[in-house]
Amino acid sequence: MKSLQLIFSNARYFAPAFIFATLNVVIGTWAIYIPTIKAKLAIDEGELGLALFCMALGTLTMIVFAPKIIGRFGVGRVTAYGVFLFLIAFILPFATHSYLGLCIGMYVVGAFSGFTDVAMNTLVTEIEKQDTIHIMSANHGFFSLGGFIGAGAGSFFLPMQLVPLHHLLVVIGILFVSNLILVKHYIHITSQDQETIKFDLKNFKPLLVLAFIAFFVMACEGAIVDWSALYLEKVSLAPISWIGLGFTVFSITMAIARFLGDDISRKFGSRTLIIGGSLIASAGFACVLLVQPLFAIIGFGLVGTGLSVIIPELFRLGGKTEGVASSQGISFISGVGFFGFLIGPVLLGFLADMSSLKLSFFFLLGFVFLSFLLAFRLKKLLLKKTV
Repeated sequence: MKSLQLIFSNARYFAPAFIFATLNVVIGTWAIYIPTIKAKLAIDEGELGLALFCMALGTLTMIVFAPKIIGRFGVGRVTAYGVFLFLIAFILPFATHSYLGLCIGMYVVGAFSGFTDVAMNTLVTEIEKQDTIHIMSANHGFFSLGGFIGAGAGSFFLPMQLVPLHHLLVVIGILFVSNLILVKHYIHITSQDQETIKFDLKNFKPLLVLAFIAFFVMACEGAIVDWSALYLEKVSLAPISWIGLGFTVFSITMAIARFLGDDISRKFGSRTLIIGGSLIASAGFACVLLVQPLFAIIGFGLVGTGLSVIIPELFRLGGKTEGVASSQGISFISGVGFFGFLIGPVLLGFLADMSSLKLSFFFLLGFVFLSFLLAFRLKKLLLKKTV
């Protein structure tokens, strides 16, 4: 829990953590209103999947340019611009009254969410280097906590049948002002090794295994964000007040585990943590596939626990790869992983449209198993650099 003590005792560390929370508060709010927006626009699972693909396409567009922009303008400044533009962009899919408008809105959201994701992870990596601290896992804990707050509050208000756009505007207003107050604590930060280490493609080869694991893990995360509510509604036939609980429980268990992740990593090492997390997540998806609402919700909690510490460990390993600037390594893993975060829901949408949503979750179980296998291939050269 030392990382939490650092974050709450110093605004320099709390401000980036709040950015992580900000993104997932909004995403959590989006998650519980997906069935409502789907019904409003009268679209099926396949069309929703295509709209989510537009979000993935927007992310892919900006990931290509994010590292260069970060190097040119400074990671602190780019992170600040990214989070504010992300908040504004998410109004579009909530405000639209047409399917075309939804696709365009999701593209814009994807562009700024992916861009901000790369920037904020690079920012935390640079702070860890400059101050010789370890807070990456805890920052991802704040991301999960944000999802719990967004989905949890939304689930509470859902039976009141509020207008989704009105709810979102209140959430965005609060987050915008809060981030405006905190931006002064990190906007000046730049990457120290951005200019000293030259780009060399061959140095990225050790990062490929890490990137593949990130893709599979974040594909599972993204699928739960966008499809857990529909799974509980359509497959588990859960009561309406339970529909948001899958993502809520997933987020809170993920947050708790991530707040403990830095200490666990020091004790057991990254390889053991990634393998163990994959096994726990596999058990979670098995529970989800039992369909019964209570078992499904418990399963989402186990998945959150298992997946929670994997991504922070991948970033920590990637930031210490020899011959690669920490900002470049983080950007590469974050970019590939976040693309998985967005492409996973798209895949589930097409599978659900072709067969069933339950079959889609079998594929997520397969993704976790692939991550388990890849973890055994992690090179000792990378693992011994984790502290």
